[in-house]
Amino acid sequence: MRPPELRHAREAPKSAEPTGPRERKVRRAVRWMLLNRQTGRLTVVQWPNISLVVFILLSVASHLYHSKGAVESFVRVLGDVALLVWAGDELVRGVNPFRRTLGLVVIVATIASLIL
Repeated sequence: MRPPELRHAREAPKSAEPTGPRERKVRRAVRWMLLNRQTGRLTVVQWPNISLVVFILLSVASHLYHSKGAVESFVRVLGDVALLVWAGDELVRGVNPFRRTLGLVVIVATIASLIL
């Protein structure tokens, strides 16, 4: 008895293949947006780099320890700087257009939140 054929996890069944020109265009656009230009694989999320880890740790610390005054301001400024560094890195060196757009959106949102 032959084992059943195994398909790659990302491979869609034949019945789910896009049939019309619109579906093919959407699929092509999504693939272009998410395709990692270095590896050729689809990339939506990645392991965070050090600046994003610093931002996450500072955010968690500021929520756990509700300090007021200079410490709170210092932690907030460091967190914002770390987030802006991460977003700038994504904007400049992102592996696909989605990651670059994400960097731009985070920069704009962070600056807007600082102004408001």
